[in-house]
Amino acid sequence: MQIECTCVRCASSYAIWYDTLTQILRHNRLHERKLTAMNWAPTILRIRDISIKMHVTFLLLLAFEAWIWSTHGITGIAFGISLTVLLFTCVILHELGHALVARALGIPVREILLLPIGGIAYLTKTPKTPRDELLIAIAGPLVNVVIALALLPFVGVAATFVNFPGPESAPSLNLLLTGLYSANVMLVLFNLFPAFPLDGGRILRAGLAMIMSERTATTYATVIGQGVAVVIGTIAVMSGQIFLAVTALFIFFSAGSERGETRARTLLDTRRVGDAYNRKALTLSPADRTSHVVDMILTSYQPDFAVMQGNAILGIVTRAHVLEALSTEPVDQYVAAIMNREFVRVPYTMTLDEVRMTISAASDDVAAVFNGKDYLGLVSLVDIDEALAVIDYVDRNKSLHQTA
Repeated sequence: MQIECTCVRCASSYAIWYDTLTQILRHNRLHERKLTAMNWAPTILRIRDISIKMHVTFLLLLAFEAWIWSTHGITGIAFGISLTVLLFTCVILHELGHALVARALGIPVREILLLPIGGIAYLTKTPKTPRDELLIAIAGPLVNVVIALALLPFVGVAATFVNFPGPESAPSLNLLLTGLYSANVMLVLFNLFPAFPLDGGRILRAGLAMIMSERTATTYATVIGQGVAVVIGTIAVMSGQIFLAVTALFIFFSAGSERGETRARTLLDTRRVGDAYNRKALTLSPADRTSHVVDMILTSYQPDFAVMQGNAILGIVTRAHVLEALSTEPVDQYVAAIMNREFVRVPYTMTLDEVRMTISAASDDVAAVFNGKDYLGLVSLVDIDEALAVIDYVDRNKSLHQTA
């Protein structure tokens, strides 16, 4: 995505826009799971078992860059494509900085997804200590610092971070290097703003969490982040920079979302999944038909079913499986043909937050709960959301009674 600023493109708006949206998408779990579930992002590279995928819409950005630089002929088209590819190589390296440090700290990384707005590194779980969050957050900007320092000897001391090239300039190697240098410097500076969801906000939260609780640290960090967003938004409106104003709006609401997510994580960590799974769930046998499952869904409102053989679970059938089967195969199939045999398994001692992260990391919606080898029941993301609502209600009421 290119951000236009009157007659020349503004490097700061460009860098801020795609980096902010990248951070927002990374922490929007629902959007993450939808994006990674698509088959529109083939793997283009693997680094240490981390899949780097490129969404097909990235090709639209390449086409756009080729078009705006086409005024300089074939040379301009090649320049526009090369600049975009190299810029997003820097984005990949930024995300790899986060990912490799996370892996070194025992946090698996599923993949890095390349989008027209930037890159997203998918961590399978949240850092458990402030130190871990600090190291992971700072790793990305440090990569951009290294890249900028490596480019500095080639662009000269006269280079500035606002000198991002536009099609009004003649393509050249120096212009290419200057553009990359400018973008990396701007990414570092803006990324270190103490505002969620930017890395600077996470660095601030990690520092505060070393001297206070994570929940209190998040509250302070998000309030500061929203204050920064208000200042940025005010400056953007006064200077007529609409895209920067929209970015400030995203930062403001994302900070509030982070506060809610941290509260949810704190509350869900107080309950085990063994206290929340459905003990009275209806089950299926492998010989049941899809028509029988439809009847059970309509009469019980239960969306997920364990397929059992005696006391052993063979698989899981969800409402989505049934709808897919009905849309692709008109015959009344056996449940055994449509069930998911590779389902998520979790021990009953896991906290609800750990189960939520485990299910999300598997891009699934439901998990089977076990006590050792004994199957207990199913728990879904919907169940966890409902449990969160109840726990939150009880917690708020308790707080009100204590202050009354």
